[in-house]
Amino acid sequence: MRTRKLVAATTVSIVAVSRHVMEEHKSHRAGWLRAAVLGANDGIVSTASLVIGVAAATTSRTAVITAGVAGLVGGAMSMAAGEYVSVSSQRDAEEADREIEAEALAKNRNAELRELAKIYELRGVEPGLARLVAEQLMAHDELGAHMRDELGITEIATARPYQAAGTSAVSFTAGALLPLLAVTFAPASARVIVTAVVALATLVGLGALSAVAGGARWTRAAARVVAWSSVAMALTWGIGRIVNARVG
Repeated sequence: MRTRKLVAATTVSIVAVSRHVMEEHKSHRAGWLRAAVLGANDGIVSTASLVIGVAAATTSRTAVITAGVAGLVGGAMSMAAGEYVSVSSQRDAEEADREIEAEALAKNRNAELRELAKIYELRGVEPGLARLVAEQLMAHDELGAHMRDELGITEIATARPYQAAGTSAVSFTAGALLPLLAVTFAPASARVIVTAVVALATLVGLGALSAVAGGARWTRAAARVVAWSSVAMALTWGIGRIVNARVG
């Protein structure tokens, strides 16, 4: 009987471990997912708003398409440059912290050891064990241990400027193409409506897709992006109508 209980307990433990190993976390996607969602959302909203505003002010297909293409190219380059500059600034700050920490370790390793042990104590580890853990982690990779547990800088969260820039540019272009194609092929009398419908439908899909990729509820994400995007398109449509009335 005792043997059976032991076997059953072991089986339960193995199943539990197997289930844990099969877990799929989402945080490793944070870097590129943020840039991709931001780029695609901006591409859809800014391009749709731009062409809707121009279409509300003029019936010229050439003017509308020219504005849309210019918005696509300029927006994609702007997104890439903006992401590269901002993420590069983050990377520079991380590198500065790395140098500061490396210098502190070189000058007073024992003080840094006590500091790391204290961090583990504050997280609930018994003082003696916290000291032992700090010693072993620093023996393995002292700078990495301090970057991770003291500063919160990990491999997953490390800034990647080129990845952010490229992802933003590509996703912006992909998002901008849809409203641009819609306004290009829609009849003149329905350009605004068709473009708005295509843009909002795409935004619903984008919100749902990004939520699923990030492990969140898609309905809330979709509703949030549609609400703000509708406001943007409505405003540019209104401005286009005012310009048409004043200038035309």
